[in-house]
Amino acid sequence: MPGVSARGLSLEERRQLAVNLTRVLSLYRSILDAYIIEFFTDNLWGTLPRSWQEALDGLNPPQLATLLLGMPGEGDVVRYRSVWPLTLLALKSTACALAFTRTPKFQTPSEFRENPSQSSRLKAPFRKHVRPKKQHEIRRLGELVRKLSDLTGCTQVVDVGSGQGHLSRFMSLGLGLKVKSIEGDQRLVERAQHLDQELLQALEKEERRNPQVVQMHAARSPHHVVQWVDPRTLCEEVLLPLETSPRSEARLLLTGLHACGDLSVALLRHFSSCPEVAALASVGCCYMKLSDPGGYPLSQWVAALPGCELSYRLREGACHALEDYADRLQEAAPGLRTHCYRAALETVIRHVQPQLRRPGVQGIPRVHELQIEEYVRRGLQRVGLDPQLPLSLAALEAHQAQENRVVAFYSLALLLAPLVETLILLDRLLYLQEQGFHSELLPIFSPELSPRNLVLVATKRPLGQALSVLETEDADAR
Repeated sequence: MPGVSARGLSLEERRQLAVNLTRVLSLYRSILDAYIIEFFTDNLWGTLPRSWQEALDGLNPPQLATLLLGMPGEGDVVRYRSVWPLTLLALKSTACALAFTRTPKFQTPSEFRENPSQSSRLKAPFRKHVRPKKQHEIRRLGELVRKLSDLTGCTQVVDVGSGQGHLSRFMSLGLGLKVKSIEGDQRLVERAQHLDQELLQALEKEERRNPQVVQMHAARSPHHVVQWVDPRTLCEEVLLPLETSPRSEARLLLTGLHACGDLSVALLRHFSSCPEVAALASVGCCYMKLSDPGGYPLSQWVAALPGCELSYRLREGACHALEDYADRLQEAAPGLRTHCYRAALETVIRHVQPQLRRPGVQGIPRVHELQIEEYVRRGLQRVGLDPQLPLSLAALEAHQAQENRVVAFYSLALLLAPLVETLILLDRLLYLQEQGFHSELLPIFSPELSPRNLVLVATKRPLGQALSVLETEDADAR
């Protein structure tokens, strides 16, 4: 999807982009703040300008994908079935123009061309227990960390929020880096240690079978530590070197793969506050879990801008996968009706029990195969209400007839959601720049596989053009 490149923006350009983003988000906050399950109870369709309603009404999902969420490529022509209002066209263009581009420099990953579940760029032992999405992520981020470590002279990598240790294992046993792996969940750490031993055995067996082909790096597993990292204070364990050499001699690189919520903020604060941390490579996610205040805004510039506030709903929306939803629209996937069904259920819940608003409804399997009445009855049961309540079939059918309107409104919100993510990440860039550090954002993963694909790279000395090597694939590994 087109957008503004996060690379190479000057301080003034970053500040101006933040100004533009807060202005646009303020204009369309009502769309972003809306909960789609309240489409009928709050008459969300009626909140749109009349001209927008006329342009969007009646569009089927593939048309929405092309006309609203899609941007034409060079030479492509988008043909509208009617004249769209300039305000809606401006919204579409602005949403695409102000969001950080998430298109990486490499082409659609060829690593899954032969087998969609196995990356051809990872040795078989590193693929075991790892889904394709994670295979792509650990390989790309691991290789970037190795390059960044070489560029900055780091002696040790600290993987914070390491989970089952897939990234740590690849960096240590696959790339030969010295890695400390920090995770707060004891069970995940025990699982990681078990997988370490399993991988070591597999690599040793493979090396004995074919010593000419398999060249193991120093067979040193990551050092696992059970430790919660509090974003409000510095964690001593993060800073302790693995070696017995003095701490002052250590040069650490901090990384986190989809470090959730405040954990990304903790990495930023450790980088900015600790002289032994020389570099950072962080991919954030779960923006709705950021502390408010504390997790956003971080920079003085963004904090001073009118309209910089981001509610939970806005931050949660920024985590959705725009590319995936556009594909579902193009396919007219039956599951698209789920939002309409859930919004209809909300009207029944509020009629029966007005004080019960937006209750969580456990997943109802195969929604697209259910009649709306059956879905509503199952939903009532899941929220503790009588599933045999008398229902107005006419009202439910009237709601179902507006299914495409529900999808259109949700598509509008998703169109704007990347602007929220852009503002959050831009705030982090400005926070680091205000303290004299050097930082960039690079689209590292294929957005089709991993929607949160922007890695924040930070160093304490300028790397200049050397940063460009971090974005590319290794030619000898293609």
